Amino acid sequence: AQGLWWSVGERCDLAVTLARRGCGLEFIEHPEVMVEVNPMTSRTQVSPGEITLTLRPGAEASVVVAVQQLERYPVDLYYLVDVSASMQDNLDQLKKVGVALSTRMREHSSDLRLGFGSFVDKNVSPYINVHPSKINNPCSDYEVKCLPAHGFHHVLSMTSNMSEFTRIIKRQRISGNMDTPEGGLDAMLQATVCQVGVGWRGEAKRLLLLMTDQPSHLALDSRLAGIVTPHDGLCHLENSVYMKSSTMDHPSLGLLAEKLLENHIYSLFAVEHLQYQWYEVISNTHTHTYTTLTIINMQVYFNITIGLLSCPDDDDEDDVVQVFVRPVGYNESVVIKVRSRCRCRRCHDDATHQSSCGEDTPDTDHNNQGASEVDCSGRGVCVCERCVCERNSLGTVYGTYCQMDDYSCPYQREILCGGRGVCVSGECVCEEGWTGESCGCPVSTATCLLNNGLLCSGRGRCVCGRCVCDDHQHSGEFCERCPTCHSSCQSHWRCIDCHLSHGLSQRKMGHCNHTCPPLVVYVNDVTGTMGSGVTHESLTHKCHDSPKKI
Repeated sequence: AQGLWWSVGERCDLAVTLARRGCGLEFIEHPEVMVEVNPMTSRTQVSPGEITLTLRPGAEASVVVAVQQLERYPVDLYYLVDVSASMQDNLDQLKKVGVALSTRMREHSSDLRLGFGSFVDKNVSPYINVHPSKINNPCSDYEVKCLPAHGFHHVLSMTSNMSEFTRIIKRQRISGNMDTPEGGLDAMLQATVCQVGVGWRGEAKRLLLLMTDQPSHLALDSRLAGIVTPHDGLCHLENSVYMKSSTMDHPSLGLLAEKLLENHIYSLFAVEHLQYQWYEVISNTHTHTYTTLTIINMQVYFNITIGLLSCPDDDDEDDVVQVFVRPVGYNESVVIKVRSRCRCRRCHDDATHQSSCGEDTPDTDHNNQGASEVDCSGRGVCVCERCVCERNSLGTVYGTYCQMDDYSCPYQREILCGGRGVCVSGECVCEEGWTGESCGCPVSTATCLLNNGLLCSGRGRCVCGRCVCDDHQHSGEFCERCPTCHSSCQSHWRCIDCHLSHGLSQRKMGHCNHTCPPLVVYVNDVTGTMGSGVTHESLTHKCHDSPKKI
């Protein structure tokens, strides 16, 4: 069945189509998703720096990104404060608490810079009283000198001088307007996009703190004042004053969210309890932008899943789509490169084409290729002049010509290489301390040593952790036994019994000597001399190891 479609050389298609062509389901391969992490890229707060994904249509892959706010990482904190008349008490409190808050922030960053700006609302009717006496001093009815209403004033650029920051806060005065909502979001956008004026540092974690006691105007609210020009998302500060407040609409939440993300600014809200729900709603609407969670010196992990729905229209497999993952408020990002695996490699067989999938050997005859050269060692198929090795349940076949595998090594107790090594090119490569064809032999000779320290009792060699005795007479685990060379008197008892049964008679001595081994000699106990006869009642049998008196 395979020959029906392998000969065409086109092997990639839907699984259903391949099965219909005759390819068994067990032979259908699904290219795996590949996830590669580039170890050469590093980040301080966000890691890893670069990940490459290779995906097929319909496939997806998950990656883990770690984010850590370092303790001594630089931090820029910008106070954006509502100075409308209703904030009088809060402004007085800020003068007391602002310095304490900044001091507390220094506990989490030794490189802290602070900035300050104020806002009220658009300085046009119906948001403010446009009577000439009220424009310059909205609080004239109360005989209080107030600041003129303004959309946004940038007061203090980022500084590490705490004394200067304290002086600026204590100098702040309230202003006044007519309606309840304020121009907070309008001011936030200017504080976000006016990078140079505010003094945001490129390498710092950027925090924008909005302090107000009222909700904020949204896009289209300015139509009440005849302002219909949408906000362009650009900086319009001149001499630290927002100059387009009276001619440009309030920004939409989407535009503000976009600019916060674009400029890596982390927004925080300090609001009165009555307004908490209003700001919570817009925070939930744009959770990727508005948040009040700041984690210092703790690592947080994000599981990101990316899928490939379809192939690119141009079918260019070399085209790489780059995805930048940047936590809000951080100036570092992870680059995720997505490669699509959409095309199959195709080649058409040619009867005149010489295969390059056979390993050259001394017997190779290229003029008679079919008879003497087997493609891919008979363990794979030749696809576009390259071997694609077979898969089986025993292990992996590999090599340029599928000539190697990791399962054809010797087994010990039904375990490849005894479980003490790996199989490489048909031979076991043993772990340290083991040797032998199947890694079954310990290198150490400790198992062949007696308590007295002798190796195999001095009568053998230690082979594969066991004693092999030098001659056939010795046996035992340590070559300690020798039944045939034992020389006790018991083994010569027939000789001794013969002499004793005849009363040590000289006449029978010759007869008894025939029953004694030639190595047995007789010793005269009195004279100590050896002789061929026995003349005394005591008989000593001299054994090879020690004499025993009978």
